[in-house]
Amino acid sequence: MKSAPNAGKNPGSEGVPPSTKAGTPSFPGRRLGRYGFNAFCVAGFVFLLAPILVIVPLSFNAEPYFTFTEGMLRLDPEAWSLRWYESIAEDEAWRRALVNSLVIGIASTILATTLGTLAALGLASPSMPGRGLVTAVLISPMITPIIIVAVGVFFFYSGLGLGQTHAGLILAHAALGAPFVVITVTATLAGFDRTVLRAAASLGAGPMRRFFRIQLPLISPGVFSGGLFAFAASFDEVVVVLFLGGLEQRTIPRQMWAGIREQISPAILALAVFLIAFAVVVLLTVEWLRNRSASAQRSVH
Repeated sequence: MKSAPNAGKNPGSEGVPPSTKAGTPSFPGRRLGRYGFNAFCVAGFVFLLAPILVIVPLSFNAEPYFTFTEGMLRLDPEAWSLRWYESIAEDEAWRRALVNSLVIGIASTILATTLGTLAALGLASPSMPGRGLVTAVLISPMITPIIIVAVGVFFFYSGLGLGQTHAGLILAHAALGAPFVVITVTATLAGFDRTVLRAAASLGAGPMRRFFRIQLPLISPGVFSGGLFAFAASFDEVVVVLFLGGLEQRTIPRQMWAGIREQISPAILALAVFLIAFAVVVLLTVEWLRNRSASAQRSVH
């Protein structure tokens, strides 16, 4: 007996194009959706980056204005200048603010990285009681409104005699930067293979030797990433400096704030370009460290 011609086929499938079967969109519709998605992504990037990138050409304005002059729009060479970059290099106030930002940022980063790494190691231990509560307390400076942190720090440190001192700002910025280190190092330790520590212990290595020779090199990308975020948070912080710092503790953001309020100068735009470049370098470095950490974890396994 011969089988029917349509045996084994779904009813109603005859004569239907393959591209529209089972609800699959047609190729023109799929291509149109992809183009629409790409256009939406480009529009999102432009919306987010345009307010930042517009600062770059404005910083080369030869006139003391925060707008594009007619000469700049005509691309007249005389309308473009490096005078505001030169004014930053020649102004003693900006140089002192840069030194303060570097001193406070580096010192607070070292303190925050050390304390944050030790806290993350403790939180990674399975025998740590109340890990959720301790983690919430440690990262609370990150989620608490900065104005509340600044007011609390002002009253607490002023009572200790640390108001308007570099030490007070270093301690305050270390408290603000430590949560970044705790989060990044904890994430790195989540994928850490502890069998290598047990193998080292079976060979006679002590706790300190296991940490410095095995564990720290493997989690160092996470430690450095957290340190970079802590430094960026300190370098960019202005609210705590407004409350706790004095004339001798003016940082770059504090000097920019004073420049906006006291003297409107495009030198602020020139400095903003440097800060944008600094942020880009930090993000690229963090991405490189993340890839390095992933490669190190794969090599161990």
